[in-house]
Amino acid sequence: MKNLINFFHNSDFFGQIFHTLNYCLKKELKNCKSVLDLGCGPSSPLQYCRGIKYSVGVEPFKPYLEESKRKKIHTEYISEKMEAVSFPDNSFDAVIMVEVLEHLPKKVGYEILKRAEKWAKEKVIISTPNGYFPMGKVDQNCWQRHFSGWLAENFKKLGYKCFGLAGLKFFYYDRNKVVSLVSNDNDNSSNLRFKPKNLFFVINSFFQIFNYYFPKFSFELLAVKKLKNV
Repeated sequence: MKNLINFFHNSDFFGQIFHTLNYCLKKELKNCKSVLDLGCGPSSPLQYCRGIKYSVGVEPFKPYLEESKRKKIHTEYISEKMEAVSFPDNSFDAVIMVEVLEHLPKKVGYEILKRAEKWAKEKVIISTPNGYFPMGKVDQNCWQRHFSGWLAENFKKLGYKCFGLAGLKFFYYDRNKVVSLVSNDNDNSSNLRFKPKNLFFVINSFFQIFNYYFPKFSFELLAVKKLKNV
């Protein structure tokens, strides 16, 4: 199952049809040369984006940081909470937060978004569950707990465009079933509600073709804000 999902998500052909996160990120970062990856985790999808000349990964959990270093995903690393880092304005072409905002209290999340928009010249890119999705420790990482839920309306009020990811929310459990981000490599299939999972992964993927344009019904959200900081 994991090999099937990895092939699907890493394929440009299928990614373009089904609007996978990896493909969407490649598309949004096409002309970006420098990227700040806040809460980069052990296996950031930035590793699949060609043309990035310089990237900084910020990650407080050392096992994730070391795994990312092993994969040589980023140019530089900062072992720190994202709330504690600071950069000059317009330091990066883009700032990304992949499955990060939900780990912060809502008030802190809004503050991080404001700071990210100052650090980025061109755009800020967010992916997060659609609404509150309960999650406790994963990989014995206390920072994996979810503290907030985000809706498309929250981002639209801030000037972001929103899209749906990962198919229909209906197909997933209402709480996290993934036990390890390292061993599952960001594999959402563990959260699929129905069996056989291979079959429902395929069915849900076809819903994703249309769901991309209707984020209200999606399992995850992609929010993109283009900036005029250049």
